[in-house]
Amino acid sequence: MAEEVIAGRYRLEEPLGRGSMSAVWAAHDLELDRRVAVKLLAPSADRQRFEREARAAASLSHPNIVSLYDYGRSEDGRPYMVLECLTGGSLEDLLRERAPLGEAETRRTAVDIAAGLAHAHERGLVHRDLKPANILFDSEGRAKIADFGIARMGGTGTLTEAGTVLGTASYLSPEQAAGLPAGPESDVYSFGVILFRLLTGRLPFESSNAMELVRMHRDDPPPAVADVRPEAPAALAALAGAALAKDPAARPADGGALLAQLGDGETEATRILPAPPPPPARRRRLLPAAAAAIVLLIGGVALALALTRGGGDDAGTTTEPVLSLPSVPTAGPTTVPLSTTAPETETAAPTTTAETTTRSEATTTEPATTAPTTTAPTTTAAPTTLPTTSTIVPPTTSTVAPPTTTLITTSAATTAPTTTTGP
Repeated sequence: MAEEVIAGRYRLEEPLGRGSMSAVWAAHDLELDRRVAVKLLAPSADRQRFEREARAAASLSHPNIVSLYDYGRSEDGRPYMVLECLTGGSLEDLLRERAPLGEAETRRTAVDIAAGLAHAHERGLVHRDLKPANILFDSEGRAKIADFGIARMGGTGTLTEAGTVLGTASYLSPEQAAGLPAGPESDVYSFGVILFRLLTGRLPFESSNAMELVRMHRDDPPPAVADVRPEAPAALAALAGAALAKDPAARPADGGALLAQLGDGETEATRILPAPPPPPARRRRLLPAAAAAIVLLIGGVALALALTRGGGDDAGTTTEPVLSLPSVPTAGPTTVPLSTTAPETETAAPTTTAETTTRSEATTTEPATTAPTTTAPTTTAAPTTLPTTSTIVPPTTSTVAPPTTTLITTSAATTAPTTTTGP
C-alpha cells in the first residue's frame, strides 16, 4: 500500500490491528509531530456504532482511559478517530504469554481498570464490552480502557448489536445473557471475570460453544478462586467472588465501589502506621515533682556535710563557707538560727536568696545559682536534729526546719574540696 495521509495530516505507517468493524494504524501527526493511532471504519461496518464510540471517548478524560484526539472523515468519506498511541500491547496479549500474574501486578492492573470504570460510571457511561482485548498498556505499564463501541450513554443505545453477544461471551454478565438492560453492575461482573483470570490463569467458565458459555454465565455458579488456586491472595479472591455474583444487587455497585474495596493499591508494605500515642498526662505531671525532690535531696545532703565539717580540729586553719539560715517559725520548738564563725578577713555572705562561697586560699570564686526573686512557700517537714559542735552557741539540741527551696544552690552539690593549710 502506498503511503496514505488521512485528512492531509495523519500519515499511516504500520497496521496495529484489524477486525470486521475497523482497522487501527500507527500514524504520524504531521502538524503536532507526534505518534498517534488512527482507527478507520471498515466499509461495511455500522457507522452509528463508530460515531457512538467517538462520542463516548470524547466525554471522558482519565489516565486509565484511552484519550481521543480527533474525529472526522477521510477524503473518500470514511469516518476515522485519532487516539493516543499505546505501545505496551493489550492485557489479552499479556495473559496469553504468562498467567496467572503475581499479586502486585494483579493488584496494580485491577486498580487501573477499576479507576477507569469509576470515571466512566460517574458520567453515566456503561462500557458493556469490557474484556482483556480492550485493555491496553502505555509505555509505563499503565492499563487503559479502550473501545467504547457498544457503550451505553445514559438511556440511549440498543441492548446489543449483531455479533456482540457471541464475540464476548466469555465476559458477558448474567443480565446481558438474559436479554436484560446492562448497568454499571454489568461492567463489574466483567471486571470479576478478568480478575478471576488474572488470579488463576483461566476463565471461570470455559466451553468451545459460545451459546453454552452464555448459558453458564446466566445460570451456573462460578467456582471459587481458592478452589482453582489455593495460594491466590485472599482479599483479591474475595473481590473476584463478590463481582461474579449472579444477582447484580449483590455485587459492588460500580467502578467506584471496586476501587474502594481494592484500597487504591494500598498493601501492608506501603501502609503508613499511626504515630504512637503521647505518654499519659499523669506521668508528665510527675516529672517536675520528681526533679524537685531530687534537687531537695542533694541540697539536704550538701547542707549536712557543710554543718558536720564545722566540728574539726581548732588548730587547723581550714576556712569553712559562711552559712546563714533565716529563722522559720514552726509549730514545734523554737527555731534558733545557726551560724559558723568566719575568719576576720572574710566578708559575711549577704542574707539574700542566693548563697556565695568565698575561700581565702583560692583565687577563683564559684558562681552561685540565683533563685527567682519571688519567695517560694515554706515547706513543712519533720524537725531535724543537728549534731552538737563546738561552734554552735545555742543549746546543743536545736531544731530547725528544712531549708526552703530558695536556699538551695547548685554550688552545694558540687563544692570543691576545701584546702587545709598545715600548722
